[in-house]
Amino acid sequence: MIHTEDIFTISSKRDFEKLTLKVFRYQYDNNKVYQEFCNYLNKDKSNVKTILDIPFLPIQFFKSHEIVSTTNPVQETFTSSGTTGLQTSKHLVTDISLYEQSYRKGFSEFYGNIEDYCILALLPSYLEREGSSLIYMVQDLIQSSNHPDSGFYLNNYDDLITKLIALDQSGQNVILIGVTYALLDLIERHTFQLKNTIIMETGGMKGKRKEMIREELHAILSHGFGVPVIHSEYGMTELLSQAYSLGNGVFECPPWMQILTRDTEDALSYVSNGKTGGINVIDLANVNSCSFIATQDLGKKYPNHSFEVLGRFDHSDIRGCNLMIDNTLF
Repeated sequence: MIHTEDIFTISSKRDFEKLTLKVFRYQYDNNKVYQEFCNYLNKDKSNVKTILDIPFLPIQFFKSHEIVSTTNPVQETFTSSGTTGLQTSKHLVTDISLYEQSYRKGFSEFYGNIEDYCILALLPSYLEREGSSLIYMVQDLIQSSNHPDSGFYLNNYDDLITKLIALDQSGQNVILIGVTYALLDLIERHTFQLKNTIIMETGGMKGKRKEMIREELHAILSHGFGVPVIHSEYGMTELLSQAYSLGNGVFECPPWMQILTRDTEDALSYVSNGKTGGINVIDLANVNSCSFIATQDLGKKYPNHSFEVLGRFDHSDIRGCNLMIDNTLF
C-alpha cells in the first residue's frame, strides 16, 4: 500500500528512489497492462533493483488500454485533444484528490501562495471541449486565488486586454496562462508593457498556426507583452504532475516527479546529461495509473534534474517505442 502523504513529503534523493521502487512493485502487482508489458521485456520485481531498471510504458498505451492500478471506481476521466478521427488518450483517475494535491503543492513550490495572484486564463481550445485536465487545474487555481478578477477568457480579447492593463498598472501580481496560439493572437491585437505580470504558455499551436522553435516563440511573446522572460508549464493528460519553467525554456520538477532521457535508437537505454533523448517521466502522483511513462517528446536533461523540451518525435524516429508496442502480445 502506498500512502499519499509519502508522495508529497519527499525531501531527499534517497526518499525519491525508495518510494519509486515501492511504487514500481505496487504497480507491477496491481496494473495488469503494465505487468504484461514488463514481463514482455523480461522485467519483474526480482530484477528491477534501481530506477534505471524500471520499464517505462509508452504513452500510446493510454489510447488503447485502461491504465489503472486499483479496483476503486473512476472519479474523473481526463482526455487528450486530438485531430478528428484519431484516437485520444484517456487517463482514468480514481482519486482526484491526488491530482489536486499535486498541482496545488507543485504551484506553491514554484510561485508561492496562490492568493498573491490574480489568475487569468486564455485557453480557448481547451475550454471548447470536455475532459481537459488543464482546465480542471486552472479552474481550481482561479477559485483558490480568491481574486474577483480571476477567470477564463474565450475569444473576448478586448475585455482581456482592458483587464490585463488595469490589473498590471494597479500593481497586482498577475499570471496569464495561455495556449501558445492564443497568446500570439492577443499580442497581434495589442502590444503591452507589463511590469507585474507573468506570462505562462502551455504550449501548442493546436493546428491554428505554424509551429515555431522555442527561442523564436519566446522572443516574440517577450516583445509583445513587454516582459523579460516567458514562463512555461509542462504537463499532459497522462500525468497528474507538472514541471515549470521560470524562463529560458529550462523546466524543473516538483520533488515527486523526475525526468530521464532515453536513447532514441534503443528505448531501454539512457543518454547522458546534455544529450538529446526521448523524455521518460516518473510521476509518483500517478500511483493509481502508471508512474513510468515514455513520452513522445524529445529533450535534454541537466545535472540538477532540470530539463529542456526540444520537440516531438516524428513517426519515423520513434523506433524504440514502436518496436515495443508492435511486438507486445496484448
